[in-house]
Amino acid sequence: MKRKPIVALIYDFDGTLSPGNMQEFGFIQAVGKTKEEFWRLSDGIAVGNDASNILAYMKLMYDEARKTGIPLRKESFRAFGKNIELFPGVKEWFSLVNKYGAAKGVKIEHYINSSGLKEIIEGTSIAKEFKHIYAGSYIYDEDGCAVWPGIAVDYTGKTQFIFKINKGIFSAHDNKMVNAKIAAEKKRIPYTNMIYFGDGETDIPCMKIVGMFGGNPIAVYDPSSAKKKAYAEKLRRQGRVNFISPAIYTADSRIFKLVRAMIDKIKADDELQQLKKSF
Repeated sequence: MKRKPIVALIYDFDGTLSPGNMQEFGFIQAVGKTKEEFWRLSDGIAVGNDASNILAYMKLMYDEARKTGIPLRKESFRAFGKNIELFPGVKEWFSLVNKYGAAKGVKIEHYINSSGLKEIIEGTSIAKEFKHIYAGSYIYDEDGCAVWPGIAVDYTGKTQFIFKINKGIFSAHDNKMVNAKIAAEKKRIPYTNMIYFGDGETDIPCMKIVGMFGGNPIAVYDPSSAKKKAYAEKLRRQGRVNFISPAIYTADSRIFKLVRAMIDKIKADDELQQLKKSF
């Protein structure tokens, strides 16, 4: 049976699939803060200690939850995830793309690559759509309560997951296989078969790597924000991405037209490679 090429659609989460930061859909309100107050405090921790912005927000979440008596358990995070808003069409997007890929003879896989929290994403209505969720996480004690950051995913930290998807590694803690030398033809998903969706600064290293190796980075933006559209246009001018699109994921959207064309090209390139090998 002829193998089907795998096409990996890799998404940032905040600002890419959802119009805000995931902490803003319940957690920040539960600890009695406004989103402006929360992020000002988080930035203060990072700047004051010359620390990672990601570790700073994780510490602040931990500290504020303890102050207000909110137990930081996996199920608590997942409960907050149920309240997250999504951009138009996101809920139907995955079946839309999967159906198109199947018609073209390719296997579609969806991945999250986020600086947010895995446990919150796991609580969303779309969590089941992803082959794997690469994101931040806490370490939990014997009572199931968060006690320490386990994984903090920053700018360059996100790039390791691109390499892991390439090699078919579904473990956050692995640091051996990801650095092992593997022949290109034995890697599970070539970079050329990757489509990366991102909106912000934490996505730039991933956009650069995916594009540099022949993949397809797309900068998306909230269609209601002129500032975010301008930022996406800046990324295109800088050569970080070749395409930009409003974060609208409906059947008649620009982003679906782009993805269909990318899938068509990936399939055609794969067929040419197979023909090349047969002579």
